[in-house]
Amino acid sequence: MKLLLHTCCAPCSVQCVEALRAEDIRPDLFWYNPNIHPYTEYQARRDTLVQFAADSELQLLMEDDYGLRSFIAGLNGSFGESGDGSRCAYCYRLRLDKTAAYAAAHGYDCFSTTLLISPYQKHDLIREVAEGMAEKYGVQFFYRDFRPGFREGQKQARERGFYMQKYCGCIFSEEERYLGKRE
Repeated sequence: MKLLLHTCCAPCSVQCVEALRAEDIRPDLFWYNPNIHPYTEYQARRDTLVQFAADSELQLLMEDDYGLRSFIAGLNGSFGESGDGSRCAYCYRLRLDKTAAYAAAHGYDCFSTTLLISPYQKHDLIREVAEGMAEKYGVQFFYRDFRPGFREGQKQARERGFYMQKYCGCIFSEEERYLGKRE
């Protein structure tokens, strides 16, 4: 099976890759995260993922697009005070659309995402968005609930000296981190 794994960061990738390898699946990693801000955060996550891919002997494909302005413009009011996750839905759609399109265009059987490991992400929404992208591009979404491996993956990432982020990545989640609230 040829699987393209959207990767948000190296710490989230560790256990996802390990779980997939346990199923005899060797994914290719795909970096596309224009939501991550500021630029120094984007660089730290990207560079740590490059290190992880090399150390793990995995192919890393990169859409290296730092996209603050286009990300903010694309939100078009999606981050309102309603707390309904609409800004997150936009973010998931943006990244998974690019991943599914790449997978379909480059002969992958399926795609997935490391976002499915985080207990802080909107798991059901990620799955819904990914299934929509699978239908849109005619490529299978490979679903796995990686969350049981989250803590172990974080532990392994720390042991390996990986950069460990403190928020999901977008400028709004960084603000929430400082204000002590979470959407």
